[in-house]
Amino acid sequence: MTTSASEIGAGRRLGWSWLAWIAGGLAVVGAIAWAMWPKPVGVDTAVIAAGPLAVSVEEEGKTRIKDVFVVSAPQSGIVLRSPLLAGDPVTKGKTLVAVLQPAQPPFLDLRTRLELMATEKAAEASVRLSEAELEQARADQRFADAEVTRAQALAKTQTISAQVLEKAEHAAAVARAAVEKAEANIMVRRRQLESVKARLVDPEDETLGGIAQSACCVEVHAPVTGRVLRVHQISEQVVPAGSPLAEIGDPRALEIVVELLSTDAVRVAEGAKVEIIGWGGGEALSGRVRRIEAAGFTKVSALGIEEQRVRVIIDLEEESLSRHRLGHEFRVIAQVRVWEAVNVLKVPIGALFRHQGEWAVFHLSEGRAMRTVVRIGQRNSAEAEVRSGLSVGDRVVLYPSDRVVDGVRVAVRGIESR
Repeated sequence: MTTSASEIGAGRRLGWSWLAWIAGGLAVVGAIAWAMWPKPVGVDTAVIAAGPLAVSVEEEGKTRIKDVFVVSAPQSGIVLRSPLLAGDPVTKGKTLVAVLQPAQPPFLDLRTRLELMATEKAAEASVRLSEAELEQARADQRFADAEVTRAQALAKTQTISAQVLEKAEHAAAVARAAVEKAEANIMVRRRQLESVKARLVDPEDETLGGIAQSACCVEVHAPVTGRVLRVHQISEQVVPAGSPLAEIGDPRALEIVVELLSTDAVRVAEGAKVEIIGWGGGEALSGRVRRIEAAGFTKVSALGIEEQRVRVIIDLEEESLSRHRLGHEFRVIAQVRVWEAVNVLKVPIGALFRHQGEWAVFHLSEGRAMRTVVRIGQRNSAEAEVRSGLSVGDRVVLYPSDRVVDGVRVAVRGIESR
């Protein structure tokens, strides 16, 4: 049986059609397999290297002048309007800080006035009584002196005995003493009368003006050279003795007070380096820890949590003091150094995560991220000291996402962090 040419052509067309269908199916399967094939996860990496590492405790603090002198009123009176304002320079013993005038007497209520008027009349009567007693004493003295004169004349003729003469002289001496006593008594009574009259003086009494001028005034001068930090009494007013008038200090003698948590304060040593930032200038200031107070105190934070704080006193270095414009009670941020090393193996903090209670990183090996447990030591906000688990030159994944798991293929993207 022979096959015609048309049949042969139809068979060939059918074969090519099947081949096309098979090729298309294979292409679709390949595309699906390629789409579903796991792709490497893009990651950022960093290279482990050795270098310097410093750990600091950062806390907000404030500046203060070491020696602040509070100028107080030496006595009660009226302080005149202050000649100084905050920030004015002062010189020890020369600059006038305040002027005090005597205060005016208070107003008297009716009952007090009546009592004082009665006391005044009693004092006047006491003065008259003392004057009468003085006249009596003087009369007794004159009589005693006359008796002595007669006794002396009779004693010369031995008409009377020596004992009678001695008695007459004794009586004359007693009479003279009585006169002196009466004179002193009358002076006391007159001063008591003046005291009562002074208590009856009203604030509107015209005689007060002359008395006030004769008693004016008490001038208070600066106890130290420096600047005025604060003026407590600016306007004229009555102040009691001991009232603060102004505060004066030397801005060149500054120190910084930082209130650290007690758990951080035990890590700080006296003499530790300090960098002052956040003070308003473009560069950090340097200082040293001078004193760590031995007693702590409880402070409530902004979140209402009670915290145990310890004051740390910091001295600015001379070079920093000459450049800054800080003043009393300015806000600063202090970074207190608690640990530092020149050459340690370091890993970025962004590469660390917790795994089963230990620190771990994803270490790159042959294009895969391998979870590696590491032991770290000191750390700051950016880096941590590696004590075991990594070596110099190892590459680790930074900020791994949930797609990065142990053994997954990864592709490095971007620019290395270090």
